[in-house]
Amino acid sequence: MMREKRSFAQETCIRSMGKAMQQTGMLYPGCRVGVAVSGGVDSFVMLKCLRLRQGIVPFPFEIFAIHLNPGFDPANHEPLVTWLAQNGIPGHVEITDYGLQGHSEANQRNSACFRCAWLRRRRLFELCREYHLTHLAIGHNAEDLVSTFFLNLCRNGRVEGMSMSEPFFGGSLQVIRPLMLVEKRTIRAAARKWELPVWSNPCPSAGHTSRSSMEETLHTLYGVTDNARRCIFNGLTRWQLDKDRIRAQEDAKIGPEQAN
Repeated sequence: MMREKRSFAQETCIRSMGKAMQQTGMLYPGCRVGVAVSGGVDSFVMLKCLRLRQGIVPFPFEIFAIHLNPGFDPANHEPLVTWLAQNGIPGHVEITDYGLQGHSEANQRNSACFRCAWLRRRRLFELCREYHLTHLAIGHNAEDLVSTFFLNLCRNGRVEGMSMSEPFFGGSLQVIRPLMLVEKRTIRAAARKWELPVWSNPCPSAGHTSRSSMEETLHTLYGVTDNARRCIFNGLTRWQLDKDRIRAQEDAKIGPEQAN
């Protein structure tokens, strides 16, 4: 079977994911990865790349797609169900009311995004336990790392980013972010080339979150010099990768020789 001809964006996503895997010890033989798929471009490309990485790494690992429909449009996940069947990927699809709860009158005292995200995260952890998954993959990208870093710095006074691989529940579950080294525009280009059936976010708060506000603020910082954006992205992704690589090397369970 001939290998598909890939674009620069596709190769960048696949290779950058491989780099993150190799240097942070994300996976190991026989691990079972739950892939949180929202239907957006980031998580869909992550799922596609993990599928391709299964044929690249020198050991077997499983992937299992998880989609939690927030309830705004109970039918918009149907393209994902078809795509999973066509690609032979098992999964769990569940319609929830998390988005509706977040935007309800009963939740006026709290952020709609906070409530929805908290419910979704709790359910993802429950499903990982129910399906005996060892990993949970989340589709955060390089922009998410940059905005999170500056949110932590400006709002909480903390020099902290977002780990590419971190243990939860005493190490029984590893939360990984395999696309953290890739920029959004590259992910979008790869999704178009693969013709992935992504769909738009129907949430009324989309584009009006703390993260999106910080991303708008950062555009001013990017204009300081011609290459400020590139320098910030390169500097923070290297910094986060170094932190995660050191932690992986010190982890007694997953040594550097097993990392891939």
